[in-house]
Amino acid sequence: MRSKAVWGYDDAVLDACREQLRIRPGDVIQRRTVVAERSGTLLGVATLDGDPPDGELGLLFVEPDEMRQGVGRALYRHVLAEAGRLGFRRLAIDADPHAVPFYRAVSAEPVPLAGPPPAGPVTEDALVRLQAWPPAREPSWSAAWDGGAQPVIVGNAAEFNGQFGRSVRGPDHYSCLAAFCATRPAMVLLPMPVEGWWIEHVGAVLGWEGVEVHSGLAGDARMCVAVGSRPDLLCRIAADRSRALPWGWTAEFAAIAPGSRDALQAVRRYESKRHAHTLFRALADGHPRITVSAQRPLGSPRALARELAGGRRVVLKREYGVGGAGTLIVSGDTPGLRPLLRRWARDGALVEEYVEGDESHRDVTFDAVIATDGWVHPVGAGLMHVDGTAYRGVTVGPGVLPDVVARAAAAFGTAVGRVLAADGYHGWFDVDFVATASGRLAPTEINLRLTGPAVAFHVQATLDRRWGGRHVVRTADRLPLGARLPSAALREHVSDLVLRCQGLGATLLVTIPTAAFDAAPYLGVAIAARTAVAAAEAEAAVRQANAALGGLFQDPALNPPVDG
Repeated sequence: MRSKAVWGYDDAVLDACREQLRIRPGDVIQRRTVVAERSGTLLGVATLDGDPPDGELGLLFVEPDEMRQGVGRALYRHVLAEAGRLGFRRLAIDADPHAVPFYRAVSAEPVPLAGPPPAGPVTEDALVRLQAWPPAREPSWSAAWDGGAQPVIVGNAAEFNGQFGRSVRGPDHYSCLAAFCATRPAMVLLPMPVEGWWIEHVGAVLGWEGVEVHSGLAGDARMCVAVGSRPDLLCRIAADRSRALPWGWTAEFAAIAPGSRDALQAVRRYESKRHAHTLFRALADGHPRITVSAQRPLGSPRALARELAGGRRVVLKREYGVGGAGTLIVSGDTPGLRPLLRRWARDGALVEEYVEGDESHRDVTFDAVIATDGWVHPVGAGLMHVDGTAYRGVTVGPGVLPDVVARAAAAFGTAVGRVLAADGYHGWFDVDFVATASGRLAPTEINLRLTGPAVAFHVQATLDRRWGGRHVVRTADRLPLGARLPSAALREHVSDLVLRCQGLGATLLVTIPTAAFDAAPYLGVAIAARTAVAAAEAEAAVRQANAALGGLFQDPALNPPVDG
């Protein structure tokens, strides 16, 4: 009451709120009451009311003589930390109008009005509704992935893909994504050169401090070979081998940071579309919401062409392929069908039944981590953005997928993980699905490595911890730029994009900067917001701004012609 009276309210107002501010003996535990004190002298009091996921900062009052001494901030931070520990995602605050500047200073936000403001006069003592976002708990999968330490991240994406019969060649832009797959890495090793502004940009968004980034190590994408020829880096990795995490297990990585031989064998086995399909069929009976498409060897191209003549569609799959590579949807009117089928037959392709999907959430992924002790730690399910058969990005976060779909993907994906663990694999993996028109999930492949969705989940976990609440994260790995920009102009353009997104209530993170100088330039980005709508609006704004560059930079000196 002394704290409330500081604002000059008359006795009638104070008497009216007396019962509301009273703390009875039974409230001390029920309302999670906490006090600030110094040498036994009471300085302030606060309460955390309600039950997760949404609660309320019920009271926060400070002795008048102790105001502006940090007591209120200490109580506020304590309540938010406790709320995060207990699983609260949001706290409502009904603030005295005079206290609103304090709450805004400690990052509380106004609650958006759902309609027009209430009619009638606004009195001086009318409470103002704000909201706060408790920091999220560290997910179990995070410690399972990096051991709770600061790891060395090795971006060897092209090297991983190359072990399946494709040549390893640069440029390896996709390896930039590896930088985001740790809570806070000690060191990041990348094949492509990155500029200092990008490292500063990433550090500002994710709260990095003291992270070493060594880039431009392998223009030919033979990443681990390049690291092996650098004694300084090799010694750093050898100092604590358990902290070295690759994009994916390869024999070349094992040469610089020896790992599990069984893990390498599991990668070879279950990255195979044929072996993955066999596992899917073996597990499907225990999962009523899972359906497994029929699969067979391609066989006679002529016979398949006759089958497709009736308007049927099928999926062709090479045994190995990532991100949609080695997968093709064909029908009777596919151009050059007969020669195409002959080429795929020579490669030992597989034919899989085409699934008519639910277009609202057709392409679903489930990610998880298998710890070194064999325990499977689910990460989450996301909605992938697929162009034809090519992966282009993902959206993860609350409300992105129907709960029934997310639960079915998690249950089946976890069952797959237990088999992988039994076969000696540890590390990141995902299972991809197509959602059928009837609401069931058809698993399509297993990826035993870091993935595009892994980046989204890591960014989400980091921002949830830094800013509280639960973020929706939307990634786009290939957003075209309308022009190739000089380095300074690119940095200025990214700064403009950051401000545009902030104006829409979103946070922009550039994930792939190195492709901005290609003949067909593009950026990879992650966009985080409180809602899926805000994230989608921000992505649309970024696409529009990127496209507009074409009209701004027509000077041949900025965009010289490129041979080939």
